[in-house]
Amino acid sequence: QVQLEESGGGLVQAGGSLRLSCAVSGSIFSINRMGWYRQGPGKQRDLVADVTIGGSTNYADSVKDRFTISRDNAKNTVYLQMDSLKSEDTGVYYCKANVNTNDYWGQGKQVTISS
Repeated sequence: QVQLEESGGGLVQAGGSLRLSCAVSGSIFSINRMGWYRQGPGKQRDLVADVTIGGSTNYADSVKDRFTISRDNAKNTVYLQMDSLKSEDTGVYYCKANVNTNDYWGQGKQVTISS
């Protein structure tokens, strides 16, 4: 079995910063792509950023130059550093990891930006 445990998030004022972490545990042979998705109120779940095992990153246009995704392969953990937060960044953030060729999701963490 594979588990994804997310941490971080919470409430912050606009312009502030937050950091999300997602640790993968269980029966792991390989972890390929890891990423973060966001679901805003009344919206679909969309990609925020992802990173390959080699470190190549991909960002949604709305978060470029404000968010930074990184991973620690030794710890099987992916991070999302979120700076210059805006009210439209509010939503539930989900971690996704491709583990042993299967996709797994975290339980989601609420991020709320107050204006």
